[in-house]
Amino acid sequence: MHDSPRLRRLRNDLAALERLKAESSVFDFRAQGDPPQVYRIRFSGKGLHRDGGKVRPLATHEVEIKLGSSYPRSMPEIRWLSPIYHPNISEIGMVCLGGYGTHWVPSVQLDELCLMLWDMARYHNFDVRSPYNRDAALWAGNQTAVPFPTDPRPIRDLREAQGRVEAAPAASRPPSPPRAPFASAAADRVRKFLDWRSRPSETSPPPPAPADEVMILEATVDAAAVPEEPPAPRGDGEILFIE
Repeated sequence: MHDSPRLRRLRNDLAALERLKAESSVFDFRAQGDPPQVYRIRFSGKGLHRDGGKVRPLATHEVEIKLGSSYPRSMPEIRWLSPIYHPNISEIGMVCLGGYGTHWVPSVQLDELCLMLWDMARYHNFDVRSPYNRDAALWAGNQTAVPFPTDPRPIRDLREAQGRVEAAPAASRPPSPPRAPFASAAADRVRKFLDWRSRPSETSPPPPAPADEVMILEATVDAAAVPEEPPAPRGDGEILFIE
């Protein structure tokens, strides 16, 4: 019996989150169901919440994601469980994903959705123009004390770090030998050309110069002076015609 497209999508989402967990020090999750339809997402990283009227850092964040019967044709139900102070997350945990809220795209995978949520938690993604929390929007738009993003790590930080480690040995390779400068190469061609000029018996043409180079050749050629001969004397009977 073949699985329905929805069941295949649910299994693919689970596999994607397992890969994401292996590539991240930030992301973890618990799943309910087989295949899972409810997820409890956990982010371990610096975000913000409001406590006693003051904005303070918060090190862990939890989000619940429910995949309804019409998923992936319809958007998952998202609720922020831990305290958070963010312009696009309400005080009761409702999350605004911008245009996805009204025009959900079924091709958006669950791991991509988790990436969006982490970027919101660390203030890498926020919009003060259409807030769910107006106080947080005013604070975020005017404060200068807290640098954004609050946590510099991308969600796949382990994979990116591994990529940097693998790329590092390339820097230790011995450098390639330097190419001869253009001036030296051009001077060598000039010398060859002058050598050819000094051997008139050779009939082979000089080595051609590239079209994009201009060579200025200076050569001194010794020529024997030709003595002037006096004009031959004319006889008295000769007639000189001047034209």
